[in-house]
Amino acid sequence: MVVKVGSSSLTTHSGMIDVDRVDALVDVLAARRLAGTQLVLVSSGAIAAGLGPLGLAARPRDLATQQAAASVGQGVLVARYTSSFARYGLRVGQVLLTADDMMRRAHHANAQRTLARLLDLGIVPIVNENDTVATDEIRFGDNDRLAALVSHLIRADALVLLSDVDALYDGPPSRAGSRRLAEIRGPEDLVGVELGKNGAAVGTGGMVTKVQAARIATGAGVPVVLTAAAHAAHALAGEDIGTYFHPGGRHPGTRLLWLAHATTGRGLLHLDRGAVEAIVARRKSLLPAGVTAVEGEFAAGDPVDLCGPEGRVVARGLVNYDAVEIPDLLGRSTRELATELGPEYERELIHRDDIVILEAHG
Repeated sequence: MVVKVGSSSLTTHSGMIDVDRVDALVDVLAARRLAGTQLVLVSSGAIAAGLGPLGLAARPRDLATQQAAASVGQGVLVARYTSSFARYGLRVGQVLLTADDMMRRAHHANAQRTLARLLDLGIVPIVNENDTVATDEIRFGDNDRLAALVSHLIRADALVLLSDVDALYDGPPSRAGSRRLAEIRGPEDLVGVELGKNGAAVGTGGMVTKVQAARIATGAGVPVVLTAAAHAAHALAGEDIGTYFHPGGRHPGTRLLWLAHATTGRGLLHLDRGAVEAIVARRKSLLPAGVTAVEGEFAAGDPVDLCGPEGRVVARGLVNYDAVEIPDLLGRSTRELATELGPEYERELIHRDDIVILEAHG
């Protein structure tokens, strides 16, 4: 089981780690672990934990100070978990990841092996975004997404997202008449639901990132429970609490999952209508003849986004050429290119096995 907890559930208003909150969470997790369940804890809170020691009254806006706070706070956070789990004779291990680690296959495999070995050894892995080196990940609070990817990485039986809100509602929870959504079976159940955009004062996530994380996990066959940290014991016991997201029927391979959710396009390839149709509707490879323009700087093997004539991104794939090579290939057949430039050019820009569809083409 993967459990994710947000900054606001672990800290005081001043940004210091709340020892009582940490201990209360660990009480629940330790009981479950000692009952035989393997657990991975994805914990935010490093930046928030660094605010107090650095004398900062609020979360800093500039990246360098955020990274400094994370550097100080990560040690505080893990030390607190180490001490709290030790009350039950349990040991923890720190695992710091970035989205880039999930993107690159060698790093991805290493993370998978490390987590599996820690679990085999009876350790409770404490996973966090590596905020001291991350960039966009800090600003957008990707620990929700990271938790979803980790749940797929270790083939978890469930993902529990703990927040300061007890469930997903069809409107602001504070508004009279807002109704708790006990179950989400698919995207149709979210039509008309108002999702807040901002996270708590010490965090970066919000309900949007949690719903996106649930979508990633359930798309990989992992059920998700979203509730408040105060209800953790009920959630881990499988009680009717919070919001339950039913897993989807499809179980995509790790390769396509990380391509869709753990990568960012390093460039952009503009496709004509025929190429969009071939890729989206017929799941074909992308050939040079269907590309009209290229943007960005990227190398062979990098992820790039594919967009149609209207500028809408429809897919992402791992490109077989450097960006500087592609302009001379555009609009030409692979047979023509092989005849003129050599047999090594008789290959796709992107093979169909390296393409993931991001949006249905209408």
